[in-house]
Amino acid sequence: MRTAILASNAAITEHVKWNAPSFCYGGTDRVTFRLHPEARLQLIFHRGATTRDDTAGFVFDDPSGLMKWLAPDRAVVDLPSLDAVADHQQQVVLLVNRWVVA
Repeated sequence: MRTAILASNAAITEHVKWNAPSFCYGGTDRVTFRLHPEARLQLIFHRGATTRDDTAGFVFDDPSGLMKWLAPDRAVVDLPSLDAVADHQQQVVLLVNRWVVA
């Protein structure tokens, strides 16, 4: 998944934040792996490291239905198995690319 996300967009960079791989766009953390719980892959979609006050007008359409909203501008994609990762990799990469510019 990491390789596919990085290969999909030259403007997306990666570093380690919160002890996990985190993808940045324009120098801002936007999508971060959640490494616990183990035995599953979770990606947290966020708009930076801190809570933002300007969430009132933020809208993001998820045609995949994979995102579970934790807050108006924060969501998680939960992939509970390697099969789920393989089955949804293309959808997740598309979500990441749309999210980083939203």
